[in-house]
Amino acid sequence: MLLSSPSPLPQAAPQGVFVTGTDTGVGKTLTSAILTKAWQGTYWKPFQTGLAEEEGDTPTVQRLTGLPDRHFLPPAHAFQAPLAPAAAGLLEGVALDPDQLTLPAVPQAPLIVEGAGGLMVPLTDTMLMIDLIARLGLPVILVTRSGLGTLNHTLLSLEALYRRDIPVLGFITNGPASPQNSQTLERLGRTRSLHHLPAIPGTPEPHDINRITGQFPSWEEIWNLNSPL
Repeated sequence: MLLSSPSPLPQAAPQGVFVTGTDTGVGKTLTSAILTKAWQGTYWKPFQTGLAEEEGDTPTVQRLTGLPDRHFLPPAHAFQAPLAPAAAGLLEGVALDPDQLTLPAVPQAPLIVEGAGGLMVPLTDTMLMIDLIARLGLPVILVTRSGLGTLNHTLLSLEALYRRDIPVLGFITNGPASPQNSQTLERLGRTRSLHHLPAIPGTPEPHDINRITGQFPSWEEIWNLNSPL
């Protein structure tokens, strides 16, 4: 049996995109940095956890892109523990209310929203990250590994998005090149491969971002849905 039917994409470019992934550590922040730099957009990560161990994704994206402060919005919620937002908030005595989150007006369009973890990360006892994505109404860019296991993880994620009528702009693979996997995902997942990010040895640096953004489709090209990327 094939996946559920994808939801149609809007005919005109929306306010922005929601960057999510098939897992934690799959390359969402690297992808978000590339999109923000390539499109000269505004970056926003509503939920940040793990600040006891790292500086957080917003400073990381700003360092990688070199863009000024006006391209960055602070997280709506930031927590110290490296846990899912629901668990991290509980430790700090903060009751999350994702229903109150709305898309901010941004000085530099488009808006690039980065999720925390994968689609099924709990925000509260009754709300998952995928529920927030549906409520915000932005089309999704799904970041996935390129190698072994990606077919299962990516198709499961696409099925979950399609069942909730969330439009998917396409997917971005990260790691060693595997054209066969990308072609299979396009065919079975009924979506587009937007780009492949090659493996970066060591920690990504601004020159890596500059090199990749020079090859990345523009915001206008991404929304020319009838032409190949």
